[in-house]
Amino acid sequence: MDPELTITGGAVRGVVRDGISIFRGMPFASLPAPFDPPRPAVPWSGVRDAISFGPPCPQATDGLVQADEGWLTVNVWSPALDGSLPVMVWVHGGAYLLGTSGLPEYDGTVLARDGVVLVTFNYRVGLAGFGLIDGTAPNRGLLDQVAALRWVRDNIARFGGDPDRVTVFGQSAGGGSVAALLAMPLATGLFRRAIAQSVQGTVFTPDLAADITRTCAAELAVAPADLPGLDPWLLPLAADAVASRIAEHAGRWGRAAHASCLFAPVVDGDVLPTTPWEGLSGQVELVVGHTRDEQRLLTMLTGGLGDLTRDEARRTAETFAPDPHRYLEAFPDPAELDEVVRSDWLFRMPSLQLAQAQLRAGGPAYLYELTWPAPGMGGALGACHGVDVPLVFGTLSAGEPALLIGDATEEAGVVSEQMRSAWVAFAATGDPGWPGHQTGATRIFDLEPTVTDYPEQVSLEIWRGHPPEVLDLVATGHG
Repeated sequence: MDPELTITGGAVRGVVRDGISIFRGMPFASLPAPFDPPRPAVPWSGVRDAISFGPPCPQATDGLVQADEGWLTVNVWSPALDGSLPVMVWVHGGAYLLGTSGLPEYDGTVLARDGVVLVTFNYRVGLAGFGLIDGTAPNRGLLDQVAALRWVRDNIARFGGDPDRVTVFGQSAGGGSVAALLAMPLATGLFRRAIAQSVQGTVFTPDLAADITRTCAAELAVAPADLPGLDPWLLPLAADAVASRIAEHAGRWGRAAHASCLFAPVVDGDVLPTTPWEGLSGQVELVVGHTRDEQRLLTMLTGGLGDLTRDEARRTAETFAPDPHRYLEAFPDPAELDEVVRSDWLFRMPSLQLAQAQLRAGGPAYLYELTWPAPGMGGALGACHGVDVPLVFGTLSAGEPALLIGDATEEAGVVSEQMRSAWVAFAATGDPGWPGHQTGATRIFDLEPTVTDYPEQVSLEIWRGHPPEVLDLVATGHG
């Protein structure tokens, strides 16, 4: 028998696969208009089939169905509908520009089989999620995430989950979102634990976010105030056009342009009062970390692997580093210098410093680094950005990140088991299985796991006392 439940909004019917009850595409909120804050889901009559993922929010899509409504949907995998299991809520990445919960690499079957109720959901990205326009709510993508967590609080017990043991976890922009949620008053009390993987450390001032929005609007020959009235699927076309020429705006947008970051959470003083590195309460238990070779995948995608001069690498250090000279001394090879600086600025130091901010706030923090060199793509990418996603989900042969893994070998299974068991243990008990970072400990995930001092000591010393800045217009701030 297909399982049926009554949730906020009405009754839903899921499916059972391999002993796991699966419910997909359930509305957790509604949007009267694309730039409105989320509102409660519109109730429905009868039993709604919950067997297909909901449509993605507006973004540059290839092969995904475009729909003008019903974007805010949630999916649940449960091993025991009558249980009281720990809950893990996934926030997908995608540079705040792309992403949807229906990707095969986010299938929750393996984690559910490990003993949790697994939740994924869609949230608005790009202009609809993070464009800043007078008269509209800021950080709508983050507001969607809060709405999803409220849905979990109100409904997850019906799926066998314990609403008092909710862990929110995410990677890249999803990790940055988790960090933002830790600093958001609206999210207080909605989750007990958090896992932030490869935290994207970009946050914008309102001035920068508004200027980027104006530039995107100009691509459509409208004023920013007119964007909410357009076909929402025109919005990513405008953003893509700006992104393709983002280097032209480096003189005004600074590091955001140099790093090709078009959207990010906005420190607006209300929804997000301050940065996560300043605004933690310490009340939520935290696991945070990164991969060793974060930047290498991104460099490959832009065609720059092994093709850098010393002058180009030096300019990278001068653009992103708090002390370029120290990087130049420590890393004489241009490719390594560029990779380390970019990895540190965008992911590694924001992750490390989130753990440090958590300790300063009096809360528990557990730090990790993934160093396993994945054999995919000829082994050239090492422990690169994104390789942790299939390892954590156990989706070693599903979706694009599986290309980083290569063949789902026994070695990949060993590292995947390490990470999954640690994540599940933390969700269940608050203890991932290694000492807290107040001892200086860092868990290394590799074929031979270890606990050691933080490995990236050179970077740690260079960045000491330099938390991620709020990116601003170059003319008015640090950029």
